[in-house]
Amino acid sequence: MFNIRINRDVKVITYPFKQIFQGFENCQAVRDTFGEQTERTLNELGVELYSRKGYMGVSETTGNLIVSANYLKTGDELSIYLDVIHELVHVRQFKEGKDLFDPKYQYVDRPTEIEAYAHSVKEAKRLGMTDDEITDYLRMDWVTEEEVGRLAKSVGVMPSAKAKKNISKPPVRRPTK
Repeated sequence: MFNIRINRDVKVITYPFKQIFQGFENCQAVRDTFGEQTERTLNELGVELYSRKGYMGVSETTGNLIVSANYLKTGDELSIYLDVIHELVHVRQFKEGKDLFDPKYQYVDRPTEIEAYAHSVKEAKRLGMTDDEITDYLRMDWVTEEEVGRLAKSVGVMPSAKAKKNISKPPVRRPTK
């Protein structure tokens, strides 16, 4: 589907980004995020693995990706791929000095989240995902269906009535807050 490799055979330590995620420097979505700084940024970026259950996020102190080793080992490749695209936007935002966790906003209304989700949604659409599949991707453990709908609308996703009613379906995956 896409020309990347994910190293899933990992220990709970910090790795260079490219040791875990190979080929992302060639992804247009990543190049759109960092421009001419793509190679340098990915060469300098770390991936901090942790042992408890969770997904993926960005450290508010180091700007590194923080990833659940369990998610990396067991998550589906498409979700991990889209999560990396999403989180790399947060890496750029961190480098720009933006507040990634601004408490003035609910998670789905936070400008930094909307920008990051819009970027991963654009990539999901490029890959041929339907709006219903993308809506499933937007579902998270800590977000209500109403909030999923708000986020979907904010990033240009129009789920079908069937997808809107599918509240019993568990989240496909998701990064930690």
